[in-house]
Amino acid sequence: MKHTNKILGTMLFALAVTTSCVDDDKLEFAFEKPASIAGMEYLADYNALKSYTNPKASPNFKLGVALEASDYTANGLVTRLANSNFMEITAGNAMKMASCVSDKGEMNFSDVDGFIAAAEENGMSVYGHTLAWHAQQPVKWLNNLIKDKELDIDPDAKLEKLVTVKSYEDAPDGPFPHYPMGCEPPIINGALHYEPNGGWNQFFIFPGGENQLTEGDYLVRLYMTADKDMGSGVQLTAQNGWGGDAQNITVNIDVKAGKQVYELKYPAIAGGNYDCILKPQTADVTLDVAKIEFYKLESPAVEVEQEVRVKTYTDGPFPFYPMGCEPPVINGALHYESNGGWNQFFCFPGGENPLEQGDYVVYLDIQANKDAGGIQFTMQNGWGGDAQNMSVNMSVKAGRQSYKLAFPGVEGGNYDCIFKPQTADVTIDLYSVTVCQVLKLNSIPLTPEEKKDTLTWAMDQWISGMMAACNGRVKAWDVVNEAISGGEPDAEGVYALQHGTPDNKNDFFWQDYLGDLDYVRTAVELAREYGPQDVKLFINDYNLETAYDHNNKAKSLVAWIKRWEGDGKTKIDGIGSQMHVSYQMDPARQKANEEAVVNMFKILAESGKLVKISELDMGIDDAAGQPIKTENLTEEQHKAMSAYYKFIISKYFEIIPQAQQYGICQWCITDAPANSGWRGGSPVGLWDQNYNRKHAYAGFADGLSGK
Repeated sequence: MKHTNKILGTMLFALAVTTSCVDDDKLEFAFEKPASIAGMEYLADYNALKSYTNPKASPNFKLGVALEASDYTANGLVTRLANSNFMEITAGNAMKMASCVSDKGEMNFSDVDGFIAAAEENGMSVYGHTLAWHAQQPVKWLNNLIKDKELDIDPDAKLEKLVTVKSYEDAPDGPFPHYPMGCEPPIINGALHYEPNGGWNQFFIFPGGENQLTEGDYLVRLYMTADKDMGSGVQLTAQNGWGGDAQNITVNIDVKAGKQVYELKYPAIAGGNYDCILKPQTADVTLDVAKIEFYKLESPAVEVEQEVRVKTYTDGPFPFYPMGCEPPVINGALHYESNGGWNQFFCFPGGENPLEQGDYVVYLDIQANKDAGGIQFTMQNGWGGDAQNMSVNMSVKAGRQSYKLAFPGVEGGNYDCIFKPQTADVTIDLYSVTVCQVLKLNSIPLTPEEKKDTLTWAMDQWISGMMAACNGRVKAWDVVNEAISGGEPDAEGVYALQHGTPDNKNDFFWQDYLGDLDYVRTAVELAREYGPQDVKLFINDYNLETAYDHNNKAKSLVAWIKRWEGDGKTKIDGIGSQMHVSYQMDPARQKANEEAVVNMFKILAESGKLVKISELDMGIDDAAGQPIKTENLTEEQHKAMSAYYKFIISKYFEIIPQAQQYGICQWCITDAPANSGWRGGSPVGLWDQNYNRKHAYAGFADGLSGK
């Protein structure tokens, strides 16, 4: 028998309460059951899920469910189902940063407050998801905070760069060419010709689709003829849309008689497609608009030395390929003593010094025992006849000095650096070689320290704002979500953290700027500073239960927690395991998965941390490993999934010590619609899309009860 929506669609709800598979009788719905679903009658005998208590369960254990905040606050069927069956609720998206912080950095926690208030009213606790993550971030705002800073230059010295122009000077005479706004001045003699009509008027002169501007300061030149002096009363507006969040900048024009070029300043353009609207309003003046130009105001380019590479040395024998001269490293410097011959030696091997095409300067930190000349420093990108070889003559002074050498016109490649005392009678200690590219810029990147400081401030603003909105009502949080990469193991076999790549520009990886250790430590510190005194903080991640890597991601997460707590003050309370699992119809795969689930629970139990199954849902794969859609599921497959739910939950209570049991959260309350962004068309719920209990409900309940 197939358990399909077609069958379930035949269920007829009645006003009277009878035996039902629809949630529990508190929902006050019932149905006349067709004979075709007799095999599901037993589901009506189950109580609400939260009524089941496993004998091995902690009294602090919380049974939770994830829902969209708007679904819960609607106070309908979904709300009653959640309240009847669960103890705790997690917002699917409403408490993530991008849901609360705009691209301008403006924070709005009204949905969060409403969600928490509704939960409290219904006696439900709220689990916070999530404070620090790389996805669903206000990427535009965060990137804007750490963008290159404009060089400190006199504002009056800024250069004008023409970016967009709209001209009617060569346009043929004809009707108004743009969207009408109640005023339609025609094109006459190369200009939009406006004549007052006694009313209030405005009209487009530059449509936004033709006027795309990037963020910055702008100067607008408006070429316009007036039949008389008017002074105030005419305005020019630039705006990047028509919604409530559109930027709208309006400038008054001091209109003079005759043909004029008006210069209007538009500072702090946010970026986008900017409509330009001329507003004569009620001014009694005839205007001819011939042209409008937008100039971006930019600082003039100046030469900036940008450090690209530094070479220092560790005490020991000469570390490079010998060229007849092998100065050892003593006290952190290559120590050269003249031997009366002609000498040279590597100080920076090309394999460590790749350079792109451009101009460079090299700084040498040198100590000499006397003044000496006749020394050279060479950079070359190979040893063949076509290799670029650039040598600079230099002298040294007694004592420790920094020497700057110019290398213009570098062609690019891996550049060996060779120090050539030649025959100079001098003792030299070379402490470092610093290579800088000379760039012509009107802005300069923030230093890593500046970026870290700025983003630490941004995280402080976000977490303090969220904690203030929660006002102590949320006692547990995913403080960091999905930090572990699942690859690139280090010497200890511990997976690396996730980091940004050119392919995921829509995400923002805080750890790229705060560092692998301070990223998590900062989030934990701020959550404890601003959160309630008894707040519980979890590190949440997925694929901890996978068989393919022998649970190495779970092991890696535990190892990283030890590293994060290694400073002696960071304290992480628990681990959340996102178990987005699939039952495998291939028995061998299913056996391996079950063994991996058991192994994961053992690893998490041994960590000593609280353990939460944070996002439990289940699909099903056929024998070839391909997902089976809900509509194609057989009764046997539904029951197999039910048994797997029972297995997972039973093993949780069996393996995780009572003191470490925080809870289980069912991530999908119903099966996913075909168009869902999460496991679309998959049987991931304990209820079907009509909110009827499935066999999975029974397995879940049996696992909770220890049956």
